Amino acid sequence: MIGFAGLSHLGIIYSTATAARGFLVMAFDPQPGVTRALAEGRLPVQEPGLETLLNKNRARIGYTQDAKLLSECELVFVALDVPTDEAGNSDLKPLEQLIETVAVHVPSEGTLVLMSQVPPGFSRKLASKLRSGLPLFYQVETLVFGNAVERAVHPERYIIGCHDPHSPRPEPYSRFLAAFDCPVLPMRYESAELCKIAINSFLLSSVTTSNTLAEICERIGADWYEIVPALRLDRRIGPHAYLSPGLGIAGGNLERDLSTVQHLAAEYGCDARVVTAWQQNSAYAREWVLRRLHRLGLLQNAAGSRLAVWGLAYKADTHSTKNSPALALLRSLPGYGWQVYDPAVVEDLDSLAVRRCTSALEALDGAAALIIMTPWAEFQEISPAEISKHLNGRTVVDPYRTLSGDAVRACGLDYHCLGAQT
Repeated sequence: MIGFAGLSHLGIIYSTATAARGFLVMAFDPQPGVTRALAEGRLPVQEPGLETLLNKNRARIGYTQDAKLLSECELVFVALDVPTDEAGNSDLKPLEQLIETVAVHVPSEGTLVLMSQVPPGFSRKLASKLRSGLPLFYQVETLVFGNAVERAVHPERYIIGCHDPHSPRPEPYSRFLAAFDCPVLPMRYESAELCKIAINSFLLSSVTTSNTLAEICERIGADWYEIVPALRLDRRIGPHAYLSPGLGIAGGNLERDLSTVQHLAAEYGCDARVVTAWQQNSAYAREWVLRRLHRLGLLQNAAGSRLAVWGLAYKADTHSTKNSPALALLRSLPGYGWQVYDPAVVEDLDSLAVRRCTSALEALDGAAALIIMTPWAEFQEISPAEISKHLNGRTVVDPYRTLSGDAVRACGLDYHCLGAQT
């Protein structure tokens, strides 16, 4: 049996994926409301395909708030999400408390695997505190909100931090890794901890470059989406490169990695000015919609103005609003008659004085403009003709190119997207 401790987003996804691979799972969380809901099939997080996966494999998962039951598990994963503050700093106290609770119940022949994202140096310090003979591994999680189930069930690779990368892994852990049939990359603890940050740093370089050049496209009459196919065919960049411009980084994890790199650079006397440049570029990119609304003259008179916003989540297929560009926009423009709709976000928005609508079309009624802040697939299915029918004004601001610009313009609407001249 395999144990999972910490049933936040990370623990729920990976415990379910483990059951889907045929293992019996004991999932522990100290909060009774969480375990009760999951035992009844009610999910506190939203991910495409997760409900179906859980329903298919629920018979192989037991949920408990009794940590002692983990003593039945030969392999125990600690998979608690680590929260971050507005500056991107991690709060490790809940994770440390969970590890303290769990470690004493791992059986004498068991293995402890840490999946939660931690700063370099954490795993080795933890290993020195654990009881003698308890193997500790750090398994890098690559959970991507909105695509977490696919990546957990069919991982690209497993990155494993070890005390000694050349020593054989315990048989139960090797059996677990083999079940997922992907490359396994063992390395020392510190390398694995920094590896996740390195992956996100390279991702951020693509995001920043795409955002910068997409805005230049708007100014010179080029179209970024005509350029992207050439980049994907370049072997030095590749077909899977992240080349979609957007409204800066959001969600918390990338910000945390940037903050970690800056702290490490400051501590060891390294140059991390490129990270500062990424952060500055992200802040600038986040205000693209605000700059466009000013340029269109839609913010000249707040009194009586109504603006429709589709999407509050920081990205599609998640209910999370952590560092959401949509909420940043709403906070920057108090006093407007915001009419907002998101298919997943249930967060209380009373402090923002906005009107929550029950459908995308309801949000359009009487509005001077439509602003699409999250590229939900649901919005792609709404015809531009319906948008034109409900919208009082003629302006559609769609930074992510959720809709077809040609189709929107054909209905007599003015269409504005990031990366192309309009």
